[in-house]
Formats: sequence, structure tokens, C-alpha cells
Amino acid sequence: MATIKDIANKLGISVSTVSKGLNGASDISESLRQTVLDTAVELGYTTKQMRGKTQRKLCLFVENMEYQNPDQFGYDIILGFRQTASRENYDVTITPVTPLFQSTEKYDTYMLKHGYVGAFLIGFALQDDWMSQFNATNIPTVLLDNYIKKNPAVSSIGTDSFEGIDDAVVHLMELGHTRIALINGSRNSMISEQRRQAYIDSMTAHNLPFDETTMPYGYYVAEAAKYHVGNLLSMGITAILCGNDLIASGVIAECNLRGFRVPEDVSVIGFDDLPIAGQLTPPLTTIRQDCSTLGKCGFYSLHSLINHVPISRTLLRPQLIVRKSTATAATAG
Repeated sequence: MATIKDIANKLGISVSTVSKGLNGASDISESLRQTVLDTAVELGYTTKQMRGKTQRKLCLFVENMEYQNPDQFGYDIILGFRQTASRENYDVTITPVTPLFQSTEKYDTYMLKHGYVGAFLIGFALQDDWMSQFNATNIPTVLLDNYIKKNPAVSSIGTDSFEGIDDAVVHLMELGHTRIALINGSRNSMISEQRRQAYIDSMTAHNLPFDETTMPYGYYVAEAAKYHVGNLLSMGITAILCGNDLIASGVIAECNLRGFRVPEDVSVIGFDDLPIAGQLTPPLTTIRQDCSTLGKCGFYSLHSLINHVPISRTLLRPQLIVRKSTATAATAG
């Protein structure tokens, strides 16, 4: 393990200057402090604060995800993580981040200078600056709905999209639907790619027709529906799977605007089971992710990494919640 002296020798500065850089002293320049921190990361140095057991600090980084109130997807994930961490005497700091933040702060350096022993990241996109940095980090890190290959310090958690999408397709088949579409979430998202592949696999396995026009990308917001629903209805689609419940709420609204009834003319299925799902008209059939358990799982995975148990991926099982937005296909009735 690297020492302060190793850092000093590499930079050609005194041990006392290195110590000041690592501990945030105000009598050295910010550029020198950053150089000390970057070199410490490069050499694999960890502070006593990071190695010790008396002060255990975790960071929960959030990007592109709302979490401030119970109706939002990130709320229960963060609550589950914080509650579980608290029981194990960890202190959790929630840090919203942006692409600009990532371009100006290196992940390992940020963790080192703030004394965090591990991190849980939610809402990150594949093209984010930090994603490439996770290939080499040795800091225990857990990603929601993202995956880094061959790094034992990084773990992934999520919900099994393949099982969830297939459950939804089977449910629709049992109702007589054969023309089933998927309005997906954003491009450059691992979870969008997984749900797209899950749709392809399930439709193929059940000998149902599909092509590129039946699985358009959108965004994880209700407004995404208006760009695709009209085209899908004109193709004779009778059931629409959605990348999340917000998209599904937009699909229901757009169908109503176009004179199509849900579920009599078009069946709609969401993903997540947010609180709004049961409040829509009609109440939404959806694939439930247990967000509180996702948060707990995020902590337990991170705790395992901190204790040198190299977990790769953990997937929770989804649950199909059948409500009133699905019904027998009109062509089958």
C-alpha cells in the first residue's frame, strides 16, 4: 500500500506538503492540492479516514433522477439505502451531479478528498465521463442499472427486465393480443437497451411479429408518448408496453385524445409501479420494481465490496401488477 512518503517522492515535495494536500489545508494552492490527490489515487493511497472503522462515510450520487417526494422513482431507492446504511452506522451524503460536475471532478479524487469509503450511483448514462473511470477505480462502487466489466471493486444492481417484459407479453397474449409494441426510454441507457432486448427476446420466443417500427425510443417522461402513439395505432397495434409508468400515463392520455379507449381498444402496460400507477384512469397494469428493496440491495452490495466480497451483478425479481388498463384484444373478442 502506498504511503505519504511515496507520494512525496513521486512529486518531489515534502511529506508535510503532501499531508496538507490530503487534509485540505488552506496554506497550499488548490492546483497543488489537486496534484497531491490525483497522485494519491494513482498510487492507490487511502487516507486513515477511509481505512478506519470509526468514521464510515458513503456518498450517494444522483443524476437525471427525481427523488424529493414519494411520487418520484428515486425517493424509495434513496430512503431504502439510507435507512439500511444508518442501521450499520454509516453516514450517507446525497450529492446531485451533472455532466459538467463530472468533467471537472475526477471520481476517485472526489471520493478521496471527502473521505468516502464507497458510493452508490443512480441515474447515470452510458456516455457520462465517470463511467469510463469506473473501469479502473479501486473504490467500492455500486451502480443502479449500469454495469462495469471485470472490475471487482464495482457492482451492479437492478431489476430483471427480461423476466418482467416476458411476464407482460405473456399476459397480453393470454388476452388475445398479437400486435404488441414497446415505447422505450432514452437511448444511451443500459436499462433502455435491456428492455429493448427483452422485448425482442420475448416476441421472438412467442412467435409474435415485431420490427424496428414497433419499438421506438423516447424519453422517460409522459410527453414521449405523443411522438409515437399515432404511428403505432395506425399500424394496428392493440397493446403498448412502456419503458416506465410516466410514458404509460402519456400513452393513455394520447389514446384518449385520438378517440381510442383504454383498455377496450388499446391495452397499456407500464414499468416501475410508481404511486401514480394506481391513480390513473384506468388504473395502470405495470411491472413492479420494489424501489425500497433496490435501495437496500444497493447498500448490501456496497457493504460487501467494502468487505472485499467482489459481487458482480444482483437482479431483483419483478412482479406483474394487473389492474384495469389491459383487457381482451378487440380483434380477439
